[in-house]
Amino acid sequence: MDRREFLVAAAAAATAGAEPTTASTSSAHPPPDPIEELSLTDIAAAFADGRMSSQQLTQSYLWRIEKLDRHGPTLRSVIETNPRALEIAAALDAERKTRGARSPLHGVPILIKDNVETSDHMMSTAGSLALTGWYAPHDAPLVERLRAAGAVILGKSNLSEWANFRSTHSLSGWSGRGGQCRNPYATDRTPSGSSSGSAVAVSSNLCAVAVGTETDGSIVSPASINGIVGLKPTVGLVSRRGIAPISHSQDTAGPLTRSVRDAALMLGVMSGLDVADAASAAVGDRFQSDYVRYVDVNGLSGARLGVARKFFADSAPLNAFLDACIATLKGAGAVIVDPADLPMHGSTGAPEQEVLLYEFKADLNTYLRRLPPTFPVRSLAALIRFNEAHKDTEMPLFDQELLRQAEAKGPLSEKAYKDARAACLKATRSNGIDAVLAQHKLDAMIALTSGPAWLIDTVNGDADTGGCSSPAAIAGYPHITVPAGLFRGLPIGLSFFGAAFSEPTLIKLGSGYEAVAHGRTPPRF
Repeated sequence: MDRREFLVAAAAAATAGAEPTTASTSSAHPPPDPIEELSLTDIAAAFADGRMSSQQLTQSYLWRIEKLDRHGPTLRSVIETNPRALEIAAALDAERKTRGARSPLHGVPILIKDNVETSDHMMSTAGSLALTGWYAPHDAPLVERLRAAGAVILGKSNLSEWANFRSTHSLSGWSGRGGQCRNPYATDRTPSGSSSGSAVAVSSNLCAVAVGTETDGSIVSPASINGIVGLKPTVGLVSRRGIAPISHSQDTAGPLTRSVRDAALMLGVMSGLDVADAASAAVGDRFQSDYVRYVDVNGLSGARLGVARKFFADSAPLNAFLDACIATLKGAGAVIVDPADLPMHGSTGAPEQEVLLYEFKADLNTYLRRLPPTFPVRSLAALIRFNEAHKDTEMPLFDQELLRQAEAKGPLSEKAYKDARAACLKATRSNGIDAVLAQHKLDAMIALTSGPAWLIDTVNGDADTGGCSSPAAIAGYPHITVPAGLFRGLPIGLSFFGAAFSEPTLIKLGSGYEAVAHGRTPPRF
C-alpha cells in the first residue's frame, strides 16, 4: 500500500465512525487530514476498489466544511450545503454497484458558485440578499451535465456579490449573503474574486473540485492567489444559461481544481452544445468531450512561449519571480521569446468598462425577468432600490455605483456600445493575441497570473496587485493558470493564454509546467 492508498483507506475509516469536531486553535500547523489533496484519479480508484464510498467522502467534506469554513479559521467559502448531498451520494454508491460508474466524476462531491442555478433545495442568489428565496426549478445546463456524469452537488460557494460588479471599492470575496470569504494561506488577506469561495474551498480541500465563473479574472485570479489551477474556457464552450450574468461577450464558467488533469476532465464534462445560448451555438463542431488526452508531463518540450513582460514591469521582485518561472520552462525544453508584449497593453480598460456596463443592464434585466412575477426583484432598477432599502445589510462596507452607472445606459443598439465593443475586439484579437502569436510563431503567451494576495481593507476596498487576465477575457479566448510557487509565503500562478479554442494546447503546456514546477503547497491556515 503506497502513501496515497493509505490516506484514502484512513479517510474511509475515519468517516465510518468518527464524530465531527471543531478546529483546534492550539497549533499553527495541524496534521494533514486524510482527504487532503485527493485527485479525481485517486477518488475514482478508491471508489472502484471499495476503499471508500461516495457517501463517506461526502460526509468527510461536510465535516471539513464545518471544522474549517464555519469554525476554526472560519473561511466562509461555502454559502450553503446541499441538504440532499448524503442521500444523493448513497444513491450513486448503489448505482455503481449495480450498473458501474457513469464517468470519472461518479460520486464526486463538487461545489458550485452561487451565481449558477441548481435545482436541489439550495438558493441561487449571486451572493445578494435581494435574491433570497429564489430556488431555481431547473439546473443550469452545465450543472445538468455534471449531474448526468454522476457528480454530487455538495453545495454553493461564496463569491464577490454579483460577481464583483457592484462597486469600484468592493471587497473581493464579500457578499451580503455569505459575508467575507478569507484566504486560507493568511486569513487577513483577500481570496480574490469573484469565484472566491470556489477557489478557497478547492485549495482548502473542502471539496474535490469546484465550478467558478469569469468575466475578467474571476477564475484565474482567485486560482492564482489560492494556489490552485483555474481554467477559463473560450466563451461558448460551456453554456452560460442559468448563470447570473455580467456580460454575454465575456462571461463563461470554468473549473477550479488542484491539478491540470482534473481541470481537463471537468472541462470535458462541462462543455457541450446548448442551442439556447448564442455563444454555444456558434462553437459549431469544436466541442470536445475528452481534454484529458492532452495532459502531457513533457508538454513544454519544443513549445514556443512569448513573455508578456509589461504586466509586472514595475515590480522588480515579481519580475525576478517570473524569471525563475522562465528558467523552469527553459529547463523543460520550451523556447522563450522575451518580451512578446501585446500592442494593446493597458489600452482596453475604458472600452471594456463601457461594454460591461451596457451588457450588464441588458443581460441582468433579461435574467431577472425569468423570476416569478411575484418576486420583488425582477430588474436592475428594482435591485438598486432593494439595496438602498437594506443598506445596513447590503451596503455596510461599499456602495453600488456600478449598478447605478449601468442603469443609466441605453440599449445595445447605441453607437457608444457598438464602438466600445469593436475597439475591444480589435485591441485583443486582430491587433492583440492573434497578432503576437503569429508574429513570433508562438504556441501561447505567458505571464504571472496575479500578484500576491493583498490585505482585506474594509475602509478602502481592494488594493489589486496586478494581473494579466484582461486580454484573453475581453477577446473571449482561453486562459489557464497553474501554481508557480510561493512568494513570501503567498501563492502565485503562471498563466498560459492563447487563441480561440486552444484549450488542448494550454492543457498540454500547463500540465508540462505543473510536472516540473511542483508549485502547489497546500494551505495551513
